[in-house]
Amino acid sequence: MASTVNNVLVFGGSRNIGYYSALRFLRQGASVNFMLRSTSVFDDSASHAELQTYIKSGKAKLLKGDALVNTDVKSAYEAASACSPVDLVLFTVGGIPEFSLTKGFVLNPPDLVSKCFLNVICSIPTDSPNLKCIFISSSGLTKKSHRAAVPGLFKPLYSHFLAGPHRDKIGMERVLAYCTGWSWEAEDGEATDVLGTDWRERTGLPAPGSLENVLVIRPALLTDGECVAETDTKGKAPYRIALDADLKGYTISRKDVSHLVAVAATEKWNEYKNKIVGIVY
Repeated sequence: MASTVNNVLVFGGSRNIGYYSALRFLRQGASVNFMLRSTSVFDDSASHAELQTYIKSGKAKLLKGDALVNTDVKSAYEAASACSPVDLVLFTVGGIPEFSLTKGFVLNPPDLVSKCFLNVICSIPTDSPNLKCIFISSSGLTKKSHRAAVPGLFKPLYSHFLAGPHRDKIGMERVLAYCTGWSWEAEDGEATDVLGTDWRERTGLPAPGSLENVLVIRPALLTDGECVAETDTKGKAPYRIALDADLKGYTISRKDVSHLVAVAATEKWNEYKNKIVGIVY
């Protein structure tokens, strides 16, 4: 049975997967709250004409704040819940890395995702037992996923050029494994280089094994292609997915990942919740 999403809080929604997903929820009639460092990011009417109609109607709300600042995240939850409880948190934070021949793609700060994620997960309202959480990660992060899911041609790309951004997301997945009670392989380490050594002592961190209603999506290498799911695929699935398994493949468009986000949060939540889902063409 399909479920509804009425009030969404998006971290990382200024562009890419978060932005495209937000538009899908708005089209379905939901209210969407964007936490943004700059609330002028959508001012260009030519680029954001559709979203601006939702902003003017009040269905889309722009909340100024930085997810790196814990008090800003708490304020975003409070503002988003002012009229009705938030029933979906979507976390798609990811920086714009700089490229270095010696270091590959480098984030500044290198722990951007991990820090933002800790603030978000430690601020989840304790009085929202039905809150859904969707977190965007990446394929090939863990040692097992790298061995099983990354094609041979892409292994140097993942091992060197994407090592920094992926290390940051390993921090997010380590915290998630702790809070959900999911298994964590010793070979993947504790990610203290991005999390610090005292992250388990954070105020508000969900107790071990207590976090539920969570979905982690691990896309393959992301592209800016069109949404295949909205074209005529002649009866074929637009993309492949795997539940709690590693799925080998090359790429997936950000727009198709947003399609999966919307479908998972509504039509297939009971099937996908509390799982890691891989997506690739």
